[in-house]
Amino acid sequence: MKRREFITLLGGAAAAWPLAARAQQGERMRRIGVIMPEFESHPESQSRKAALQGRLQELGWTVGRNLQIDYRWGMGDLERTRAATADVLSLAPDVILAVASPAVATLQKATRTIPIVFVAVSEPIAQGFVASLAHPGGNITGFTFLEPTFGAKWLELLKEIAPRVRRVGFMFNPDMSPYSALFYHSLETAAQNLAVEPVVATVRQSPDIEAAMTMLASEPSSGLILPPDPFTIAHRKHIGELAIRHRVPAIYAFRFLLADGGGLVSYGVSIPNLFRQAAEYIDRIFRGEQPADLPVQQPTKFERVINLKAAKALGLEVPPMLLALADEVIE
Repeated sequence: MKRREFITLLGGAAAAWPLAARAQQGERMRRIGVIMPEFESHPESQSRKAALQGRLQELGWTVGRNLQIDYRWGMGDLERTRAATADVLSLAPDVILAVASPAVATLQKATRTIPIVFVAVSEPIAQGFVASLAHPGGNITGFTFLEPTFGAKWLELLKEIAPRVRRVGFMFNPDMSPYSALFYHSLETAAQNLAVEPVVATVRQSPDIEAAMTMLASEPSSGLILPPDPFTIAHRKHIGELAIRHRVPAIYAFRFLLADGGGLVSYGVSIPNLFRQAAEYIDRIFRGEQPADLPVQQPTKFERVINLKAAKALGLEVPPMLLALADEVIE
């Protein structure tokens, strides 16, 4: 074989090598495992993915060149979360990004060495994930999103928009969001001052949702609060349809849930922004810092979104002051 032919053949073979193999010739390929509660097809999932990868690229980490990301989607129940955790750990990632408490709790039992960055977790100290916010102390750190006092804030906001509400269902799956009980405690206190009867509606499977919504609809002037919960997020369309059918005004923790119908208002944190912040912690870990030395950060900006279309369908008039204070109004 002539020398020129050999060089051409060698060049063609190199082009066919996997990206990871080529990256290793110049720099180490890093690997991130990501466990997400939503399904990949949802627009919110894509916005979170774009926020994460966009910020990582700004920091010098490009998928296919020096970075590989393995996503596992749709962790709406404990079995799927456990399976996803085992799968991600088998890939030996350098860092794991865990979304919501069930993923963090499962990972914590499985590894004490692989760095874990969490987002969308409430009360990480109470849940035993970190020793303190300033000094996490182990292999876990991240970004919290809502304090227990939000239970009262959701109820107060719902009453402002739907003043005739006299009973409010607080719906969550205790297996997937045990921290929701903390939100309920502050809601109970506020309910006494607002002349509202709070009702816990625990749901573990789809028929439970149907029964809870039927219970609420059996009494006029009922409302609904959905705290952060991977299970109810996974069943958001079903809940939204039932809320519309039974004409129950509902307040959600996440803005993206309003897009699936049924929600009157949302009040919480922009999750995609947390993913950008998580990317910065991942970058710092790649460069040698330890999770134990990276303080858990709390949100400083919250967003309030009012679904005016849902309000009109429910026969509600949103006070002008609330509309003026809203970060977004869905017409």
